[in-house]
Amino acid sequence: MYAASFRRLASGVAFLATGGAVLSLTSSDKDLPVVESLKRTLGDPTASVPSRSVQVSALSGASLTNPLDILVIGGGATGSGVALDAATRGLRVGLVERDDFSSGTSSRSTKLIHGGVRYLEKAVFNLDYGQLRLVFHALEERKQLIENAPHLCRALPCMTPCFSWFEVVYFWMGLKMYDLVAGPRLLHLSRYYSAKQSVELFPTLASKGKDKSTTLTGTVVYYDGQMNDSRVNVGLACTAALAGASVLNHAEVVSLIRDDVTKRVIGARIRSNLSGQEFDTYAKVVVNAAGPFCDSVRKMADGESKPMICPSSGVHIVLPDYYSPQGMGLIVPKTKDGRVVFMLPWLGKTVAGTTDSPTSITALPKPREDEIQFILDTITDYLNIKVRRTDVLSAWSGIRPLAMDPTAKNTENMSRDHIVLEDCPGLVTITGGKWTTYRSMAEDAVDAAIKSGKLKPRIDCVTQKLQIVGSYGWDPSSFAALAQQYVRMKKTHGGETVPGTMDTAAAKHLSHAYGSMADRVATIAQEEGLGKRLAHGHPFLEAEVAYCARNEYCESAVDFIARRCRIAFLDTNAAEQALKRVVEILASEHKWDKSRQLQELKMAKEFLQTFKSSDKAHLQQQQEA
Repeated sequence: MYAASFRRLASGVAFLATGGAVLSLTSSDKDLPVVESLKRTLGDPTASVPSRSVQVSALSGASLTNPLDILVIGGGATGSGVALDAATRGLRVGLVERDDFSSGTSSRSTKLIHGGVRYLEKAVFNLDYGQLRLVFHALEERKQLIENAPHLCRALPCMTPCFSWFEVVYFWMGLKMYDLVAGPRLLHLSRYYSAKQSVELFPTLASKGKDKSTTLTGTVVYYDGQMNDSRVNVGLACTAALAGASVLNHAEVVSLIRDDVTKRVIGARIRSNLSGQEFDTYAKVVVNAAGPFCDSVRKMADGESKPMICPSSGVHIVLPDYYSPQGMGLIVPKTKDGRVVFMLPWLGKTVAGTTDSPTSITALPKPREDEIQFILDTITDYLNIKVRRTDVLSAWSGIRPLAMDPTAKNTENMSRDHIVLEDCPGLVTITGGKWTTYRSMAEDAVDAAIKSGKLKPRIDCVTQKLQIVGSYGWDPSSFAALAQQYVRMKKTHGGETVPGTMDTAAAKHLSHAYGSMADRVATIAQEEGLGKRLAHGHPFLEAEVAYCARNEYCESAVDFIARRCRIAFLDTNAAEQALKRVVEILASEHKWDKSRQLQELKMAKEFLQTFKSSDKAHLQQQQEA
């Protein structure tokens, strides 16, 4: 068996070598002047996104005689990427999202920016050139994403435990192939660590195998990227707005408008889910980037359209920081049912997942208890500490929109790549793919929209070299300047405003969450008395609520606790403790009355019920009993 495995690996090396030559990528520098102009806009520390009312006016003002070039439906990673790509090409663009930017799948990922080690394994063992192309493509985009949002993305080493010398050689060869495929896009070289070195790097790693009959031989460590996914997504939407796109969250498409004669889609009826106002907006092309809900949009245009989404549930849990060291992740390469499970440090906690199960499409998916237990059981086999259900601080489920081409004759295999389709004139659908490749997915969708609408962009795609807002002028040491230059003025229970230090934890958090815009948040904390922490044990400040309301289209309490800061995902109970103050600050910013404040508290608490922390799970068990 071992000999056969090594023969397949050897043949894979030759296969990789040929693939690498074919997939050599080059880029043109002809659009650099445009990129430099955009950089000046995005790097302006005083730049502000247009207000919500301005965006509503721009969308409602797009008429049949003066339409948008492109209307994007969906504000996830791909939809926001499409809006940014199209706007930077000089097109007139609008985007609507029925909930919030990144409210769906894009905020519920494993937080990895990866090429796909599993796909590489399939490429080698099956000599599958299609899988190899996916890996090359994703590794190219991995490097670009990290460079385009450096404050929100970083390289992360991931440790693969080996309990025999065969596993050491097998994984070492496989991960060296991963390095080889990455080529100039390599983050860092993979390497082997002895059992002693491995335990020093990862103290909670088990020294015995799950059956206790094998001993840890060593580990192979490789590098992928990690990100704060929803903040990257919000950054994309705000960057698109600064580049000229009219982006609007909490705005739902209730119907599509079609030309009576040609039957081409020419616009949409939009309803604001905040005010209830409805209006029509027109566009030469509509891009459907609604993720798991893209079939619903397609059926608005054609009730007979064949489904192209096969939804899959991915569950993750968050555990305390002591489960993993802050600088090292752990990968379980093969679980009892063939899945891969990661355990990664993330924003001061440990995130573990994921599952891959068929599911139904719903706006607020909930993790099943058996899926949570599966993850706990899997990581138990690789740790030397007791893994407890009571340690789960938060758990969530995301829906992966695995795509089928409805025009294909054979639909047995779901595509892990993306699909761009125009099965109804004027409606271009983009779906499938993964977070890592959002930018190239957006580029393909805009190319298809340009062809469909015979649009005339001023320039070609420039997003490969375009950083998002907050990236320009940011440096890994920026937190030190924040700590030196600012204090956190905060109000006591007696109403007195007193100074507090801008400690390292708060400064690092602001620097990495907001990049070069962190100074503006720190200024609010210092000058407006909003320097208090929102929850004990977490670095999130009251000033962030005000900043996000003014500069990031934060329109609800859930927008803040789930997408602008990540406290709902990190610690559900802490998020609930912070809610009252979050609502108070948003009420001041948005002029909410008491009724709206109560409504916000109610909706946020209902939202947090879908994050099955240990307390929530215990309460649910009591109710069911």
